[in-house]
Amino acid sequence: MPGVSNDAERPGLPEGLLTTIDHVGIAVPDLDEAIAFYARAFGVHSVHEETNEEQGVREAMLAVGTGETRIQLLAPLTPESTIAKFIGRSGPGLQQLAFRVDDVEAVSATLRERGLRLLYDTPKRGTSDSRVNFVHPKDAGGVLVELVEPAAPTAH
Repeated sequence: MPGVSNDAERPGLPEGLLTTIDHVGIAVPDLDEAIAFYARAFGVHSVHEETNEEQGVREAMLAVGTGETRIQLLAPLTPESTIAKFIGRSGPGLQQLAFRVDDVEAVSATLRERGLRLLYDTPKRGTSDSRVNFVHPKDAGGVLVELVEPAAPTAH
């Protein structure tokens, strides 16, 4: 098509950093109510739930269709948690977009070289023992972008 270019033809564009969309995070005031709503309204069900004290959240991962992309529901544990502050400022709703990466430290370093600020100097523990970091929303068009390196599979 005239006027449309292929990204591979444009030198200097980021390439190969992200493997897929891992999940979208949605801030909710009550996790149990939100899980019930998503099941009733959309037929999606929780496949994993946990409490992350360090992040100050109770969370659930909801499976969508047969793919690996998830919806993450995040409810605050305390009024001081980041999610509680987000809900107080913006109300419940879309809080983050998370991309899966193979190596969160390498991707973080590359993004820093490209002038983006990350929230953590070193990755933190995320859902299911993943390793995560976040791109500052002011550097990503107002979107909190999460980088997720899944935990290595364990042998049974």
